[in-house]
Amino acid sequence: MQNQTTASADAIQVTVEDGIARVTLNRAERRNALTFALWQRLGETFDALGERRDVRAIVLTGNGTSFCAGADISEFGTVRADAAQALEYERAYEGCCNRIAACPKPTIAAINGFCMGGGCNVAMSCDFRFAVPGASFAIPAARLSIVYGIAGTRRLLSLVGLANAKRILYSAEKFDAERALRIGFIDEIADDVLAVAQAFAVQLKDCAPLTISGSKTMLDALASGNGALRDEVVTQLLEQAAQSHDYAEGRAAFAEKRAPNFRGD
Repeated sequence: MQNQTTASADAIQVTVEDGIARVTLNRAERRNALTFALWQRLGETFDALGERRDVRAIVLTGNGTSFCAGADISEFGTVRADAAQALEYERAYEGCCNRIAACPKPTIAAINGFCMGGGCNVAMSCDFRFAVPGASFAIPAARLSIVYGIAGTRRLLSLVGLANAKRILYSAEKFDAERALRIGFIDEIADDVLAVAQAFAVQLKDCAPLTISGSKTMLDALASGNGALRDEVVTQLLEQAAQSHDYAEGRAAFAEKRAPNFRGD
């Protein structure tokens, strides 16, 4: 892509502690809007964390008073100026969200304020979404004459149903955390959303990684409704778990009335 922007080194911050990774979007002055380069980097970040054995769960949040305002529209004149650039941009954007969704580790979006446009797709790509009471949501594609991509549209439909998905996409109207919870867009409202997300991540960390990753693969494939769940994939997942150290450890821990020490293999 011509005139491609670069991503500053600290625009996406990653910390890992006691098995929990925290990914923080760090462009508070731009409401954590993502540039073309940052869409690419965020996807790469989740790819890398998905491969780390010391990471059991991932919390994604934003610095300041916003989760993510979506795409940084200020650069559209140079990186999304024509149809060819628009398609390349969409590939980077959808690729990022698809990589978040495909991460084998459980992912939690801690939504601390504005969650707009592509930020909604980022949040929907996570397994769970928690939000502060004052969070605000919208997908303003209809105000920009942009057609939302198929993967993001499918995620929205899966969460909120047909009527709500149409209202969100047709109207571009904002909706608050209460409505987001009511229609199924988010899972929980919490004053200290990062603490609640972190506590839930700790709960997930102690569960069997193979169960989580296998369940995630099957549930996401079933939800997509496109025949992506092949018999051989299911068989492989079941056999991997049945032959694992963790299966033997789980049975031994149950018999010994102690907490299991899962390794993920």
